[in-house]
Amino acid sequence: MTFAERLKGIEERIAQACLRSGRNRAEIRLMVVSKFQGIDRIEEAWEQGIRLFGESRVQEAAEKFSGFKETHPELELHMIGSLQRNKAKIAASLFDCVQSVDRESIIGELGKYAAERKAPLKVLLELHTGEESKTGFPDEESLLRGAEQALGFPGLAPAGLMTMAPYTGDTDQVRSSFRALVHAQQRLKKEFPDSDWSCLSMGMSNDFEIAVEEGAALLRIGSALFGERRQGDGQQ
Repeated sequence: MTFAERLKGIEERIAQACLRSGRNRAEIRLMVVSKFQGIDRIEEAWEQGIRLFGESRVQEAAEKFSGFKETHPELELHMIGSLQRNKAKIAASLFDCVQSVDRESIIGELGKYAAERKAPLKVLLELHTGEESKTGFPDEESLLRGAEQALGFPGLAPAGLMTMAPYTGDTDQVRSSFRALVHAQQRLKKEFPDSDWSCLSMGMSNDFEIAVEEGAALLRIGSALFGERRQGDGQQ
């Protein structure tokens, strides 16, 4: 199957999930996770109208997208992998949003370097909601502290939350993970009503339909669109 054919299938499944849950498709953004994919695959996705891409490694993203972003100004690039403190400076200048803000030390580093940007750096706070998820704030109380810290940096623009559900066939467990993120969002809206917490980044290739039904605003899909990684598509 081609990328276009896979994309059509994904869109049909998203549409069906929206119908089941009474949601508007326009409320949900589709991110293509392009980690480990070569620039030819990124071009292929671009030609199909994709403008939002997610990468997990700072160096790989810099090598692939630094030039690409200059010639494709509509592109939006998000960091979705765990960020090391020594990569925060590059991340703050390269990415439009860092979704994987999972601890207070990273907030401090990003806040320091984001002050040099022309526009604030969007950030999503990552909440640990499943046993197989190894990153993220461990509970809502630590998440609230992180939110307060992030709001104190003028160079950062908190925009919502992110989580990874456990990789399991137990749909109840997956739903529980996503519902925990929705509950955390409600608490943040109550505690910080003047801030934007509208983006819920949840749902990947194996569970995005459940995520749509539970309120996702952004889906992170890679393998379901690209298929098996081709030889030579690794990190450049």
